[in-house]
Amino acid sequence: MTADVSTIADDRMVEAGFLKKVLTRPEFGSIIGAVAVFAFFSIVTENFFSVNAISAYLNPAATLGIMSVAVALLMIGGEFDLSAGALIGGLGITMAILTTSADLPVWLAMLLSLVLAISVGLFNGIMVIKTKLPSFIVTLGTFFILQGAGLGFVRLITGQTTIYLSEELATSNVAKLIFASTPIGGIRIPVVFWIAITALATFLLLRSRYGNWIFSVGGNAASARAVGVPVNRVKIALFINVSVSAWLVAMFNTFRFESAQIGTGVGSEFEFIIAAVIGGCLLTGGYGSAIGASIGALIFEMVRQGLAFARWEADWFKLFLGVMLLLAALLNQWVRSRARRAMS
Repeated sequence: MTADVSTIADDRMVEAGFLKKVLTRPEFGSIIGAVAVFAFFSIVTENFFSVNAISAYLNPAATLGIMSVAVALLMIGGEFDLSAGALIGGLGITMAILTTSADLPVWLAMLLSLVLAISVGLFNGIMVIKTKLPSFIVTLGTFFILQGAGLGFVRLITGQTTIYLSEELATSNVAKLIFASTPIGGIRIPVVFWIAITALATFLLLRSRYGNWIFSVGGNAASARAVGVPVNRVKIALFINVSVSAWLVAMFNTFRFESAQIGTGVGSEFEFIIAAVIGGCLLTGGYGSAIGASIGALIFEMVRQGLAFARWEADWFKLFLGVMLLLAALLNQWVRSRARRAMS
């Protein structure tokens, strides 16, 4: 009898420990939110689970999710990047101009735009580290620089703000196959990249030394530096990762729409941050999840498309977004406080 009682007690302790571990995961709230949103729109709309409906919110969620994961990693590291949205349009227009006005091969144009992306990320990281200014201020300045310089140079060179790809690039080529194909029904190739990037980022955060560095840098940079973590290099790498992700999204957009526009992405930088926060990231750094950021992006697009399917006014989307942001922030704060009490 004693053995049976102790066995039952041990099982209950294991179950309680597992439940506590699940409840304190950063992405827990976003998973509940995603299920609730899906269930709601499945009830109020028709065919929300159909292939056409799924592709309608998965495809835009992929590009948003790719950026949200990169921004989430940066936020976990304790920094922000408000230039990411403007960079998407700038990189797309750069590649388009190099292939049309400069007649460069498409892969060389893509490589040069990638170099530009890395340079912007490097600039942001070095400026934050050297000046000690908040990344919010530094990247806000970069945002205006990119938007103003991009608009000025594009009009100076081409006299227009939209650049269309040549007929050869717009029809059939390897680059278009990689960045604009539709391999599964109506599901576009960015969805495949999105899943792979989320899996890689999750592995990096939870199963690698570099992931521990990211959490420690965002939690307490001084303490991390004291134990030998290369704080400056980690932060610069995270800024570069956001810029490279912006390049990837710019290539998806340019080849899909067969054109590039300088204003593309402007304003979406806050959507990346909101998706990361809904997914469990704290604005104070040191806590978050790549999976949560991806689910946050999925919630974002399910609501946007769900409102369209329900034929409701788009203004309700902003209302929902504000409510979701506040609820996510409150839930994250509660989970964080519970986790701290459990560790004390």
